[in-house]
Amino acid sequence: MATTAPYGSWASPITTDLVASEGGVSFGYLDISDEGVYWTESRPQEQGRSALVFRPHGGEPADVVPPGFNVRTRVHEYGGGAWFRHGPVVFCSSFDDSRLYRIDEPGGEPRPITPEPAEPNALRYADGRIFDDGRLIVCVRESHGDGEPVNEIVVLPADGSSEPRVVATGRDFYAAPRPSPDGKCLAWLAWDHPHMPFEGTDLCVGSLGPDGSVSNERRVAGSEQESIFQPEWNSDGLLYFVSDRTGWSNLYVERGGGVHAVTSEEAELGYPQWVFDLSRYAFLDDGRIACIFTRAAIDGLELLDPQTGKLERLDLPYSSYSSPSIRSHGSRLVFPASSPTEPTAVIELELDSGNREILRRSTELELDERYISVAQAVDFPGADGLISHGFYYAPVNPEYSGPTDELPPLVVLVHGGPTAHVTTALDLQIQLFTSRGIAIVDLNYGGSTGYGRDYRDRLRGRWGEVDVEDSAAAARYLGERGDIDAARVQITGGSAGGYTTLMAMAVRDEFASGASYFGVADLVSFHDETHKFESHYDEYLVGPWPDAIDLYRERSPVAHADSISDPLLLLQGLDDKVVPPSQSEVIVDALKRRGIPYAYIAFAGEGHGFRKAENIKRASEAHLSFLGRVSGFEPADELEPVEIENLDSVAQ
Repeated sequence: MATTAPYGSWASPITTDLVASEGGVSFGYLDISDEGVYWTESRPQEQGRSALVFRPHGGEPADVVPPGFNVRTRVHEYGGGAWFRHGPVVFCSSFDDSRLYRIDEPGGEPRPITPEPAEPNALRYADGRIFDDGRLIVCVRESHGDGEPVNEIVVLPADGSSEPRVVATGRDFYAAPRPSPDGKCLAWLAWDHPHMPFEGTDLCVGSLGPDGSVSNERRVAGSEQESIFQPEWNSDGLLYFVSDRTGWSNLYVERGGGVHAVTSEEAELGYPQWVFDLSRYAFLDDGRIACIFTRAAIDGLELLDPQTGKLERLDLPYSSYSSPSIRSHGSRLVFPASSPTEPTAVIELELDSGNREILRRSTELELDERYISVAQAVDFPGADGLISHGFYYAPVNPEYSGPTDELPPLVVLVHGGPTAHVTTALDLQIQLFTSRGIAIVDLNYGGSTGYGRDYRDRLRGRWGEVDVEDSAAAARYLGERGDIDAARVQITGGSAGGYTTLMAMAVRDEFASGASYFGVADLVSFHDETHKFESHYDEYLVGPWPDAIDLYRERSPVAHADSISDPLLLLQGLDDKVVPPSQSEVIVDALKRRGIPYAYIAFAGEGHGFRKAENIKRASEAHLSFLGRVSGFEPADELEPVEIENLDSVAQ
């Protein structure tokens, strides 16, 4: 029989140790060959490093790189596309020095093939491919020195015998250099300030010389209003790509001198290109194409017949294909995926037989599904009276029930980006709260992806308004529905979600507390402080710079800091190059000056997002402890307490 206990005080087997050690493990950037499957694996217990793993078919996984080698790239700060291969030979970017290394066999000694820069990490590489003959590498290089970093496409010998040569330059950004199978053409993406790649990109093709030089450049598709994603050549030398020209992202092909739609779905095949080398489709040997389509923020794996345009959705339990990364070899597919009740795993699917094998799990711990809260889709009237979306997670724990005269507190989760979306995939951080009796609503506010370009563009020029109003509207909706205690609502989020948290705490009354993870506080200083990749993103979100500077000031949480009157937790990485610590510190100073309850924890050695297990645990414990103190419940766990300044004086 369940024990009656206050919401928030329930004991749970989903601990902060579990969240830190298992919840932080993620997989990405897969590949498959005759010999086996490769993937990258983030490891919180190893200081957050990313390892490259190889599993021979029928064998056991083993690291390709030596202990301590961190397979990451710093290009765009967010990275992605940090490794690629030719047969068994692997090429990796090292996060420590940003050079490219060659590893001739799994477990072999890495050998640098790019020159040592004059300054540490001044030359960075990402998103590479090998020409079919194995002689040359083509990749993106980002050069740091005086002024803004320079992004280019370079070619270099695979043995490192000479320095990289620039083959494409002059645009602000490049991505996805892809040589054709016959070695005669190179396709790539390019775009310029003030656009982000999910706003507008150009797909270009040029003729390839024997030395990797590029000539006769032409634009195939794309514009300032059309985003192109994942250009790929099939075995017949046809160039496929994803475009959102209709308002939904679908597959296209260049054939017979023109561009033709292969699919026409009201769904999303594309994905916001925050990092390099994402993949959402893969060619099969029978001519079909495996596609990951997102429909109302839920992913599905579908098989496309490109001749008829017919799609067949596979009956699989997964709702999120993470990274995203999907690769094929013959009739086999590999991908990382998760379901509402199963954590992320690396999956191999043999389409001819239907056999599905789990190659690696993010955790070997068997979770009791009785403790797992499964998402319920909620649609509610949001900003401007338009319908907005989210996923509600009710408190679930088989050993406890709440008092009949009490409703649970609510945490409103606001995702980062803001050009991104959340899914229904199992998230141990969410379950940490729900299994203790705390309700969660995970928002896909106006501006999120996964619902088409019109929905995403609701945030154009409205950041700090639409997201804030949708957050407040979700809380009101659940309160009016009788699901939660409207007097105990906290808002929380990281990065852009941290910005929304800070803004909502200043201008809305629905939230009794907030928790900002590395949130933007001052849009004016942020414009000058942030990195090149996002240095003009705010022009999409707020308005033209500097013409709209008054609007930037008005939309800055720091401008409204004197209106924050409820407790606020701030967590910040001291090595964050995207949202520098000064953004959190300016809010701390304002709260300190006015005697408002706050707690501030800064993490040395952490950047934009926490990777180290000990810091993930500390942040989770601090958040849970903070929420309990300001919401009137005592967590059952033995938590390292968080010091909340001014809380006792306000209570008195």
